[in-house]
Amino acid sequence: MRRRLLGSVRSRAALAATLVVAVALVAAGVAVLLALRDNLGEQASSGADSAARRVATSLVSGVAPDSLDLDDEDHPVQVVDDDGRLIAATDHLERISGAGTDAVKPVAARSDDDDDDDRHGGSGGDDDGVGGSVSGSTDYTDGSATVDGDSADYRFAAVEVEDTAYGDLKVYAGASLAAEQSAVTTTSTAMLIGFPLLLVVVGTVTYLVTRRALRPVEGIRTEMAAITASQDLARRVPQPDTHDEVARLAATTNETLAALQESVERQRRFVADASHELRSPIASLRTQLEVGAAHPELLDVPGAVEDTVRLQELAADLLLLARLDAGERPGGAGVDLAALAREELSQRVGDRLPVTVEAVESAQVTGSRGQLARVLGNLVDNAQRHAAGAVVVAVGVDGGEAVLTVADDGDGVPPQERERIFERFVRLDDARSRDGGGAGLGLAIARDVAVRHGGTLTVRAAPQGGALFELRLPAN
Repeated sequence: MRRRLLGSVRSRAALAATLVVAVALVAAGVAVLLALRDNLGEQASSGADSAARRVATSLVSGVAPDSLDLDDEDHPVQVVDDDGRLIAATDHLERISGAGTDAVKPVAARSDDDDDDDRHGGSGGDDDGVGGSVSGSTDYTDGSATVDGDSADYRFAAVEVEDTAYGDLKVYAGASLAAEQSAVTTTSTAMLIGFPLLLVVVGTVTYLVTRRALRPVEGIRTEMAAITASQDLARRVPQPDTHDEVARLAATTNETLAALQESVERQRRFVADASHELRSPIASLRTQLEVGAAHPELLDVPGAVEDTVRLQELAADLLLLARLDAGERPGGAGVDLAALAREELSQRVGDRLPVTVEAVESAQVTGSRGQLARVLGNLVDNAQRHAAGAVVVAVGVDGGEAVLTVADDGDGVPPQERERIFERFVRLDDARSRDGGGAGLGLAIARDVAVRHGGTLTVRAAPQGGALFELRLPAN
């Protein structure tokens, strides 16, 4: 069941879409969280820096460390001297880490003018304490602090104050990271809840849309299975009234079925016609042999030979058609149609009418010499049967094509029948006897060979009033 489910295009499309969206959501979520944290962290850093510089400015203006106003619980402050001693701190500071020192109780600051004994520095109103400078750079650290029982994480900014009455000092001021942590937590929670729901929606919608889009494909598959089971090639698959790939698939499938049906029907007709054509000479030959066996003096040897020759020619035609239908490719040898025509026509004996060769010039083509000779022979045989007194063969080159024509002065071919005569077992003269008319395969073989050689074979009216068959092949 699992393999069947994963084998479904709908399931695979839904799974692929879900995975793609999941990767995109995770990447977007991480980017949002990082941007949010960086933005809020910058705000905390800015707040901590402002608080630290306010205190540093007070020290430079002459306010003594023990006189600083440090009752802002939102920004815990430490003032540390060169010896690392805490000389000022926010009121009610209970615990701190990540700042200058872990101490929370300040000690008395020592002025540079005092002796080595510990003495308090001057008061905030003493002008002797004025002096010093605030560094332009700020260092940042993360830590935590507890002020008046409230604990939180802070971003600490460290600002140096140099050359004060109390030496070089460093001011640490913190800004709470609670807003950053709350925003990141809230956003993360929303993503953890929303992303799975969104993925479920994406997967479901993709599955439903894909199922709807592929519904005609299932109809095509079902109909094809029914056609295969019933072997009824007249049936066609349903074609949706759309202009998408599925509609084109259905149209192509129906075209394939039509071509297959036509091919099968043509094959059936071919077998039936071939059986019919073979039946007459075989029956005639059998009759003659049976008569000869009973009455040797009545044996018609010439008639038996003639029937045997007809059987041999018909079998050869059927074999060649079978090879052509199987897709046999012509050879790749060079053939001169002019030389071929002269040689083949010189070997013909017993023709009813003489064959005249006119305007013969070299015309080189690529293909099978035997098959091309068969085309010429079939065209001349056809002309011999219908000509009144003349058969003319010509070979030439026209616009990059080798052209071979066979013309006669007979009755010609009606325009409406000029394509039908190239069908197998088609003979226009129904009154003509089979003995004199052939089996109706010669022109069909000639057309098939021409097509296999990349050329064409057509018929039109001849200047003499009969039929002119024109073979065109790509010239070398």
